Parts: sequence; structure tokens; C-alpha cells
Amino acid sequence: MAEQGSLRTVVIGIDAGCRSVLEPQFDAGELPTLNRLFSTCSGALESQIPPWTASAWPTLYTGVNPGKHGVYDFLSFDGYDWSVVNATHIRRRTLWEYLDFHGYRSVVVNVPVTHPPRPFDGALVPGYTAPESPTCHPEGLLDELEAAIGEYTVYGTVEQATDCIRQRGDAFRYLVDRFDPEFGFVQFQWTDAICHKRPGDWDELRRVYRAVDEQIGSILSDCAPQNVLVVSDHGIGPYDGRSFLVNDYLKNDGYVTATNGGSGMPSWAGVRERQLKRGGAGDTPNQHPIQSLLTGAARLGLTSQRIESILSTVGLRSVVANRVPSTLISSAAEQVDFERSTAYMRSRTEMGVRINLAGREPNGTVAQQAYEDVRKELISTLRGVKTPAGDPVFETVAPREQFFHGPHIDRGPDIVTVPSNFDQFLSTRIGTEQFSQPDEPWNHKRFGVIAAEGAAIDASASLAGAHLFDVAPTVLATLGVPASAEMDGDVLEIASSCGEQEYPTFEPSSRTTTTDQAIEDQLADLGYIE
Repeated sequence: MAEQGSLRTVVIGIDAGCRSVLEPQFDAGELPTLNRLFSTCSGALESQIPPWTASAWPTLYTGVNPGKHGVYDFLSFDGYDWSVVNATHIRRRTLWEYLDFHGYRSVVVNVPVTHPPRPFDGALVPGYTAPESPTCHPEGLLDELEAAIGEYTVYGTVEQATDCIRQRGDAFRYLVDRFDPEFGFVQFQWTDAICHKRPGDWDELRRVYRAVDEQIGSILSDCAPQNVLVVSDHGIGPYDGRSFLVNDYLKNDGYVTATNGGSGMPSWAGVRERQLKRGGAGDTPNQHPIQSLLTGAARLGLTSQRIESILSTVGLRSVVANRVPSTLISSAAEQVDFERSTAYMRSRTEMGVRINLAGREPNGTVAQQAYEDVRKELISTLRGVKTPAGDPVFETVAPREQFFHGPHIDRGPDIVTVPSNFDQFLSTRIGTEQFSQPDEPWNHKRFGVIAAEGAAIDASASLAGAHLFDVAPTVLATLGVPASAEMDGDVLEIASSCGEQEYPTFEPSSRTTTTDQAIEDQLADLGYIE
């Protein structure tokens, strides 16, 4: 073990970092710290399926696939009900918990899906899917941190993006000095968020990356880690294909049954009000007179999709979109009736279709003995879907076992649907157009990046074929710690493996439900919840 006070390894997470975003900035002489790191030892990092923040970061820091750690999406489903995922849904040890087992201390800042924090030797400030003013570890740490560095914000607005980035760096440096860890992990989320909020705006993108590069430079200078790994959970880029309404297609094929104004899945996301919060001015839940009117109209067949079509015709769609709260729109939307459907897509970022299986779902309609036949039929049907231009919508439609394995495989979709070249935008909505322009012009791509340097890093070794699964065992190797035998990846050639070992069975706490509406609003604002 290194002497106390020596930061052995730091992992720097850049959400959605990829070559197509980084290289134009390198070529322009920008991002000097990242440019130097990527000029030595770097490569592509293949993400998992699905390549979205809430599932991919847990895969990276546990080293196992979603079938083992249990998180497939931003949402966790209990029957037909859902809530936003949190750390209690992660059913495997994290990097810092493996290191705690071996007597190492860690500092973790802004890593997604880490709230509420689990105890370990060190400090943790939660990241994405945590509430504002989150519970930190140790208890009371946030008050101490804000007394030292000023306000700390989990999300923030576009205007506050660089302040949020500075807060990550300030918090990490303060906590490294305060706790004297051997391992550190700091993540920057705004490199992803800016692409959703300002897609294609390179001025805004460069502003965010310059701030991140500055903080990374200060971290390396002030904390002097022996080893550095820069990693991303996935890539990002423009979508040139089509938006495809999966549930609408399944409805036309008889798999989805819809309901008007019920409690199923809302489907009119195109005019979601993104500013008004539930309970805000003019929007009292369950009491708004327009809500009752729209619900009644929906039951008579005048759904929000039809209203949307009429408004578009007369040029008022965007005007209404800016004034009608999302709860009212949801009341009138044609929705998936989970209980009466055969199969449906629960969440577009889950990237798959769920079968309404008897004995598993509360009101399953598909008998256990018919499951495989229905699944094969659905796979065959979806493989044949083409865009109006004749291009395949999916590059892969496959049984979930092709991508997931482990004790929590049943929590995911039954069929995995991978869009062609990640250029087709999948949607759960039921609407008037089955194919249209992508709802978001920029979105996630399969390949991120990895770069490494340091005393335990062989910069001459190849990073070819690096996968998200490989990050955790490689990080452990830089600290001389054996990987867990249950990890799905391998130590990359850049580090010397310390072998594997069987760790004691991990006993996770009971799952809790996230009830913070502001978190749902953040996810909706980025297009993750439709």
C-alpha cells in the first residue's frame, strides 16, 4: 500500500466524451490538458447496451453488466409503476467499496446514481439522479463543503454550467486535501447535458469543455495523482435518421392497447412544458380545471395527439406548448394501457420491449408457456421495420440474453432493440406520425473514449477493443488490487493484472423510491423521460 497522503489513481469521467467532439477542439489548439492526456495513450471505449448515463456509469464502476447490477435505465419499474433510479437499485459493489475492502480510502464527486450514499472509508458527493442538497457521505459533509467552497449545485442551468463545473473541481480538490485518499473519482456531466440542451451549438460546447479542461488541469496540478484515467460512458453526436414511435407501431400490429386520459404511459412529449413544475403557479395537481376538461375530452376520443395535429395546422402548436403544463398534456394523451397490452416499450432509453408476462407483471396477459413464441414473433416483426426511405430502423433486435446475464436480468426488457448506427431515435410515444424528424437532433452514440497515463500505466500498450466492462478491473490493477471474479471485463493491457478473487457476498440495502419531482423534471428536460 502506498504511503498515507499519496493519491495513487484518479478517474476523471467526462459524460458523452468522444473523438468527434474532442478532436476538432484539439485541432484548434484548445483543451491543452486533455490534448496532452489523449496524445500519449488513448483509444475508443465501447459502451454497453443501453449506452445511457444511469445504466452505463454503474456498469463502469461495478465492472458488471446490468443483469448483475440491476439498473437498465433512468427509471426503475415495479410492475407498471416507475420511479427514478438511485443508489439502492445498484446491487453490486462499487470501485470505492472494493478498495475499502482492501483498506484504501476514496473520494468520489458527482458520479451518477450514488445517492443515497453507502458507507465506506472516504467521502462521496452524489451526482446525477440525486436531489439538490443531497445527502453526502459522511453525514453533514455538504454543509462543511459549502462552508469551504461556496454553493454546490447538482444540476443548474445552461448559464450556470461553468459554475457547476468549477464546483466539481473545487469540491474534489478540497476533499482530497481533507481526506487524504489513495483513490479519487470525479465526473463532469455538463459535457453531455449541453449537447441535449444546445444540440449542435459548438460555441456552447467549447465553453463547457474549456471549463472542464481547466478543472482537470488544476486537479492534476494540485492533487498530483500517480495514475490518471479519463473515461466516458458513451459518445454523442447528430442523428440524421428518423424518430420511430415504437409503441405506435406495436399498437398498429395489435401488441399495444391504448387508453385515453388514463393512468398509463403519457405519449405526447413534443409539447411538454419544461419550465412549470408540478405544484407551481397555475398548476395545482388534481385540481386544475383544464386538466379535468382535457381528461374528459380524451375519453371522448379528442386526445392530445389530435389536438397537437390541429394546433400544428393553424400554427399555434409552439404557443400552446409554452403555456400548457406537462401534467395537463399527460391527462389528455393517448397512452399505453399496460395491463391490457401484450408488449410495449416502457422507456426509450431502456432500448427494448417488455412482454406483459403472466406471473411476473401484476396483470400479465401472456401465458408463461407462450412467452418464447410471442418473443420470437416480436423479434421477427421488429427486425423487418424500415424507415420511409427503406432503411432498417434497427441494426439488432435480439433476446435480452444476448446482452445481459445475471440474477437481475428479469428487471430489464425481454427484447433488446439497437437502432441502426445509433442514428434512429426511438420513442415510446403514441402519435400522429410513426416516423418524423428526430425529437432530438443530437443524442447518444455507442463509442466513448479512454486515455491513461502514470506510473502503473504502460503507455506503449494497446487499448484496442477496450470496453466499459474493462474499466473497473483496470482501475483496481493500478492500485495493486485483484478484480472480482464476477466482473465481466478484463484488465486492459496498459496495466498489470493482479488476478481475480472471490469477494464476500454483497448485501445491498432495500430499494427505496425516489419521490423528488425536480429530478423527474431534469430528466424530462434532457429528453430521458418522455
